[in-house]
Amino acid sequence: MPRWLPRAMVLALALIAAFQLGSWAFHQLTGLLINVLIAFFLALAIEPAVSWMAGRGMRRGFATFLVFLAVLIAAAGFVTLLGSMLAGQIVKMVEEFPDYLDSVINWVNGHFHTELRRVDIQEGLLRSDWLRNYVQNSATGVLDVSAQVLGGLFQLLTVLLFSFYFAADGPRLRRGLCSVLPPARQAEVLRAWEIAVDKTGGYLYSRGLMALVSGVAHYILLEILEVPYAPALAVWVGLVSQFIPTIGTYLAGALPMLIAFTVNPWYALWVLVFVVIYQQFENYVLQPKLTSKTVDIHPAVAFGSVIAGTALLGAVGALIAIPAVATLQAFLGAYVKRYDVTDDPRVHGRRGRRSVSGTSTRLRKLWTRRPEPGLEGPERTEGPERTEGGEGTDGTRDGGSS
Repeated sequence: MPRWLPRAMVLALALIAAFQLGSWAFHQLTGLLINVLIAFFLALAIEPAVSWMAGRGMRRGFATFLVFLAVLIAAAGFVTLLGSMLAGQIVKMVEEFPDYLDSVINWVNGHFHTELRRVDIQEGLLRSDWLRNYVQNSATGVLDVSAQVLGGLFQLLTVLLFSFYFAADGPRLRRGLCSVLPPARQAEVLRAWEIAVDKTGGYLYSRGLMALVSGVAHYILLEILEVPYAPALAVWVGLVSQFIPTIGTYLAGALPMLIAFTVNPWYALWVLVFVVIYQQFENYVLQPKLTSKTVDIHPAVAFGSVIAGTALLGAVGALIAIPAVATLQAFLGAYVKRYDVTDDPRVHGRRGRRSVSGTSTRLRKLWTRRPEPGLEGPERTEGPERTEGGEGTDGTRDGGSS
């Protein structure tokens, strides 16, 4: 046995064990890493506001605290309004459920000549095995829901804590990162950090402004239609349609349509038409003007990045995909050399005149070369005559001397 073989086997086994251990640790820490990633992008989003307040003499930690307090107050107000709206609608539906049931029973009895009664239906539901199984499953599901709520609150607290430290200690974090890099690399890291702050903050602020415009527009419509809880519904439409990519518009419009349907079915149709029209206005007029200087990426690239982010990290990846791709695009754009584009019609999507009318040009040339009537042979051209061998009357050949 060669003397190096035992050492090679031990080294191979050690590498395999290290890989397995690293893979196990990565899978165990996936949740924490995702929370840290969310906190990092949240810190980048509030970095401009914190830096603006810190530049006017305020301590950076206190400025970060004020920004977080404002965000939490706004989120708590939104949840309170939305919760009161949903609670009121649920109470209203429960109170009016007997009337709805009576109208359905009367319609069925009138059209199908049956003799159904509400008392019989209620007793059948109370004595059914389906209701008993549903109650039992709900009782066991309450514990699961409670555990999920507690886990979600813990994750939210983790994200807020990390994002607070990232935003409050941003300069210290940058100094610590740059201290282990050479000066040339330090400049690149600081440039990438600045681009990420600009793109993430610009994405958040432009989305917030579009959410405000969308909420005001939908609030005016809902007030005209006299739909209840118009302010809460307007806030719901504005936030959900802007901060949930791809399907946010449809999720946001479903709730106002449902509430409007309880008032008048035609109102739900009006809400649907308005949502579709406003979405086109936002896509082709409002969004290009607001995001042209902040997150200027192609719609196809944005859609593909959202799909890729969703496949990798789920809903979290969908939220951070667009600012991450915008940051990468802006950073790479500083190192990609570009050239002037040639003035060719094909660059602008138009084919050349020669390629378009090539067949007609050839036919026109053949028509002009056709011999005139009355001539026995083809017309002679000026110049020396050519013989079979390519030799002219002056004794010369094509392309050479005599």
